[in-house]
Amino acid sequence: MVLRLLRFVVPVAAAGAVLLAGCGAAEGGSEEGDLDVVQISDGVEVSVSEDTGSRPVVSVPSDAAAPGGLFVHDVVEGSGAEAVAGDAVAVQYAGFNWSNGKEFDASWNRGAQPFTVSPLGSAPVIQGWNDGLAGAQVGDRRLIVIPPELGYGAAGAGGVIGPNETLVFVVDVVSINGKS
Repeated sequence: MVLRLLRFVVPVAAAGAVLLAGCGAAEGGSEEGDLDVVQISDGVEVSVSEDTGSRPVVSVPSDAAAPGGLFVHDVVEGSGAEAVAGDAVAVQYAGFNWSNGKEFDASWNRGAQPFTVSPLGSAPVIQGWNDGLAGAQVGDRRLIVIPPELGYGAAGAGGVIGPNETLVFVVDVVSINGKS
């Protein structure tokens, strides 16, 4: 099975891997580590694990309206030069649907091999990634909430992203232009 996500071809190990757990909040002191609660809008919060050495755990509210625009927040702040248009940004990532909190894709599912977004600003990925990675630094764990018009719009994608779906990505910046 092959899904077309982020305008690139992503192999999926098994159908069940697409909707892997990660949609629930870690319960006090669990192995997932500390969760950072990020206020997306008034009364709307998303929780994201802070350990950049492991796949992210994300809790998306099931009863809250998605934000109307692109939302970017560094859960963990990196250091060094900020990514700008034209850069090659290597990342680990996990993507979740806002509507149900289910994971639909993750680099962590493919041996944690980094994916490179290049050239930033006009890379062949959804526009929300080109916009949401601008200003990122190596070491960032960045929460990017992408509205449908910067994602897959009315068409959805691959049967796992519905029409007009807001997307939630947790992106760990591994390197910028090959420098980690």
